Amino acid sequence: MNSAAKSKGVSLQDRHSTGEAFGLIMRFNFDMLQQWASIAHDGKDIEGVHQARVSLRRMRSALGLFRKAIPREITAPWGEEMRWIATAMGAARDLDVFIHEGLKAMSGRIPLESGEKKLLALAEQRRAEAYIEVRTLLESERYRAFTNNFAQWLDEKGWMQGDLPEANRVRMAKTIRRYALSVLGKRMGSTLAYGDQITTMNSTELHALRIECKKLRYAFEFFQPLFVEKGMQNFSLYLKGLQDVLGVMNDVSVMPGLMEKILAGSTDLETLQYAGAVIGWRSRQYEEVRGHLIPRWNEFSSASLPWMIHRKK
Repeated sequence: MNSAAKSKGVSLQDRHSTGEAFGLIMRFNFDMLQQWASIAHDGKDIEGVHQARVSLRRMRSALGLFRKAIPREITAPWGEEMRWIATAMGAARDLDVFIHEGLKAMSGRIPLESGEKKLLALAEQRRAEAYIEVRTLLESERYRAFTNNFAQWLDEKGWMQGDLPEANRVRMAKTIRRYALSVLGKRMGSTLAYGDQITTMNSTELHALRIECKKLRYAFEFFQPLFVEKGMQNFSLYLKGLQDVLGVMNDVSVMPGLMEKILAGSTDLETLQYAGAVIGWRSRQYEEVRGHLIPRWNEFSSASLPWMIHRKK
């Protein structure tokens, strides 16, 4: 898929109403889901499952960001279906990351060559099984029903239909800028609140902070076209730097559980020895990366908020 297909979203403009902005964001990411789903079904490019799940997360995030305008009872069924699809693809994604960003990155670094080959073979076997589940999902009647029905909902602007309260209709009719400013302010405030005790956070709390950063990142990307470029890129880099550190730490934190699933039923000593060495290696990496956490947080938390300072007239 070319770089255009990886675009972060639509170019919202001040003339767009809140309801129109919601529709444009959802349509773009739904189209991305369908394109990446075909690649996920093939299973040869790990970006397929990854980007399909990103599209789903972005749509679910948009459902939350537009909650003030579009009541939960209207969007909740779609959100549940999106969650189901993303969860069903989760094992395949976890194994893709484990193999390509974990095992292959460590190849040859630990002098247990036979164990390394055996663990990689076992992980690839588990990955093949996980991709059978992905293909089963994408070929299911439930998935086809979701894509058909959701496409129709988007075409018909279903969020504007039915017994929608008048207050919500008024919000959706207003231009998107004020709504975007409110959402960005709330998401930034929530992220700062989650990270207030970052120096003493455990892995579960850091995972929650990582999720808040993702929500902020999606909101920032959705609404970025409404504001001038000056300052936007620096803020994006600070946020990405923090997310990168939290992402590595999360990958290491979940590795023991994932390793247990991969090794289920295995009694081969060489495989088990190498698996233990991998966890030890990655645990050391965790401590190294954690050393970057506070500096990245300080950069991010003290950054100027470009959507407040530099606004298009």
